[in-house]
Amino acid sequence: MTRITTFAMTGLVIGLSILSTGCKKNKDIAKPTGEVEIVEFCTGSAYQSDSKHFRSSATGESQDREIAKKKARSNAESRLAKTVSTTIKAVTDNYVSSTEFNNREEATESFNELSRSVVDQELRGAIAICEKLTQKEDGVYVSYVSLELSGEKFASKYNEKISEDERIMAEYNYERFKETFQEEMDKLGN
Repeated sequence: MTRITTFAMTGLVIGLSILSTGCKKNKDIAKPTGEVEIVEFCTGSAYQSDSKHFRSSATGESQDREIAKKKARSNAESRLAKTVSTTIKAVTDNYVSSTEFNNREEATESFNELSRSVVDQELRGAIAICEKLTQKEDGVYVSYVSLELSGEKFASKYNEKISEDERIMAEYNYERFKETFQEEMDKLGN
């Protein structure tokens, strides 16, 4: 019996040694060699569009810090405009097809013209929810920015513009439009 117990104890010690050595080696293997982790500021789930806000993030680089900031803002605004425009196009298509507009093509075109106007106007009101500025070793500035635009505020401005168009107002139902808009915003959140 003592021989079996000694054999079992030796096996247990060897097994634990292999297991603990194996774990240490796995940690070393998990670290890639020759790679450096890149930290991107103003990105991640907190800076993505959701059911209440349109959001976009971008970077800009330049030898001049102010130009780097302008590039980042311009890139973020461009992305934000694209997201808003795509969402509004989906809302318009769904809204017009679900209503009784006499001339659907004309109504769709009118909605699209209004959306371009409102997007241009509202982008100026987008707020920066994150701004970081770094400088590389070679002196180049890197600006990180994330912009946010309230979906509700945008829908309200869009409604104001629509109410100025008598052709659309004759058949326009704001509550139905707002419902369709919210459905598309919810898709952004998912």
